[in-house]
Amino acid sequence: MSYMFKLGVIGVCLFVFATSCKSDKKENVEVENTVSEVEAVLSPVEMIEEAAKKDLFLSYEAIELDMVIRFGGNERLNGKMTFLTNSTKGKIELNDGSFIYYDGDKVFHSPDLKNADAARFDAYTWMYFLLFPNKLSDQGTIWSDVEKLPLNDKTFNAQRLTFEANTGDAPDDWYIVYSEPENNRIEYVAYIVTVNKSTEAAEADPHAIGYSNYKMIDGVPIAHTWNFYEWTKANGLGKVIGNADLNNIKFITTDTDTFNIPEDYIEK
Repeated sequence: MSYMFKLGVIGVCLFVFATSCKSDKKENVEVENTVSEVEAVLSPVEMIEEAAKKDLFLSYEAIELDMVIRFGGNERLNGKMTFLTNSTKGKIELNDGSFIYYDGDKVFHSPDLKNADAARFDAYTWMYFLLFPNKLSDQGTIWSDVEKLPLNDKTFNAQRLTFEANTGDAPDDWYIVYSEPENNRIEYVAYIVTVNKSTEAAEADPHAIGYSNYKMIDGVPIAHTWNFYEWTKANGLGKVIGNADLNNIKFITTDTDTFNIPEDYIEK
């Protein structure tokens, strides 16, 4: 092989190698741009859902946990809760042996339930607070634009959530969601409760829930500690009025008896 021919072969090889490198770099840039474009098209609500691992959460059938809720230093509720991750069915087994079930918009309780008047409230409220990061896109939700709001010397991304008429048991409820700008995780949610009261009365007594002590459960971040506060938009968080401890959280597969409502249960 001649010297000139060798140089020619080497030149071709170098050209092919250089072209290949440019092509690889171009592909890498295109991949990076695609990822950036995907992130850019996510709405603020979708970013919160992604931080909460909504898709993974919904891939599990049901969630089970123990919850103790206290207000004013008194135990308000203590029991085992089981909910379908899509929130369509649920069960609360209280530590005194009584039960609350819900199936869609129907609520049933055992005849021995002590606080029967609160059965519907208990059936849906604690479930909603637990599953809140995965229910932001539910039918009937209306979101405001994001604004930067201070809350106790820290600035959060904040959005107001309201509902279309006839959505759920309390369509006049509203929420203000405070999420971390760095990771989009929900830290606080201000809210009013209009069950058994007028909107005006509820807005005169707003509260907030603070989510903390996040732990990963099968890849899903779940807050194991909730604190309830007095709250106003102008002054932020007030005194702590209650708390909830969540333990033994796990994803489960249900069977035919999990949400089977006994015949003698009372519909509320």
